[in-house]
Amino acid sequence: MCGRYTLKVSLPELVKTFGLHASEAPAPRFNIAPTQDVAVVTSSGERTLETFRWGLIPFWAKDRSIGSRMINARAETVGAKPAFKRLLQSRRCWVLADGFYEWKREGARKQPMHIRLRGARPFVFAGLWDEWRAPEGQRVRTCTIITTQANPLLASIHDRMPVILPEYAAETWLTPGLLPAEELMPLLVPYPPEQMEAFPISPRVNSPHNEGEDLINPA
Repeated sequence: MCGRYTLKVSLPELVKTFGLHASEAPAPRFNIAPTQDVAVVTSSGERTLETFRWGLIPFWAKDRSIGSRMINARAETVGAKPAFKRLLQSRRCWVLADGFYEWKREGARKQPMHIRLRGARPFVFAGLWDEWRAPEGQRVRTCTIITTQANPLLASIHDRMPVILPEYAAETWLTPGLLPAEELMPLLVPYPPEQMEAFPISPRVNSPHNEGEDLINPA
């Protein structure tokens, strides 16, 4: 699964890496948690940096509470589940990140781990988004992060990992308009383990209320 991640790079680096249209960068974040605002780019046109709420609220939902239970979508079933099937075809997005957290069980305790690409390069998670109209009338845009089975590096930490899209796959994922599932499903695979690294960090990251660069310092 993916329940916490980081995005701390500068605006020039985001623009250079992803070819974005953006006037300002999101504030550096070291402990992004569900239901918070996150940086995304949608497949609906120009690559404009937008802010959505993490935790998908389908357009048909009666209330927003469902969002906290839909922070992730499984790659194996995303093309079949009613909440995701329509979005897979036409409402795909990038969720911008440069690392994420997972917890490795060691005896009776869980050791938090920081996982990132080698070189600490920014990357994109494969995401889906939807728009929900609240009872009071405002429009709420939300997203979910797709997960897949863990690669060999992550398998000793957790059995799932977020789908990180390499450049060729990211381009296809963000293609505007309808795309058939058979073109998209092959993109939702584990990222090459040799291009990633993982290391233990402080248990301070356990609380989503804690922030700061010290969270990603090796323990």
